[in-house]
Amino acid sequence: MLLSVIIPAYNAQNYLEQAVRSALTQPCTDIEIILVDDGSTDLTGDVADGLARADSRVRVIHTENHGAAHARNRGLEAASG
Repeated sequence: MLLSVIIPAYNAQNYLEQAVRSALTQPCTDIEIILVDDGSTDLTGDVADGLARADSRVRVIHTENHGAAHARNRGLEAASG
């Protein structure tokens, strides 16, 4: 069974890699991480793209800033699990 983890991110460049690494080290191996960059004004989008290039289980969605609820909903639309 595929587990989808949705991580909304806004200006989280300093914390995003740690959050993703934590999710990827969980015992469940059938996992997808969906990062939703909610219009960040820092390097969050670049960090997210780098994480996706490094691990095929990570996907990134870039949106304009509409808030955490909108970002979560975008992640739910893209989730496979």
